[in-house]
Amino acid sequence: MEPRFLLLSDVAVELNVSDSQVYHMVRRGELPAIKIGGRGQWRVERARLEEYIAAKYTETAEWVAQNPLVEPDPEP
Repeated sequence: MEPRFLLLSDVAVELNVSDSQVYHMVRRGELPAIKIGGRGQWRVERARLEEYIAAKYTETAEWVAQNPLVEPDPEP
């Protein structure tokens, strides 16, 4: 059984980015997370990570649609 909550370092591995990038995503509010314990250690719920990934797929698809790789043919 997979854990419900992930360390920021676990999230970094899942997304193949640095720990620092994940920390900044959390601090900007881009990736929902909670602080746990007296030392305020960050945790990301696996479900929120999956929602974040799905949202990024949608965002990327919209960007690709608006920024085609090939320029349209000029009008005659």
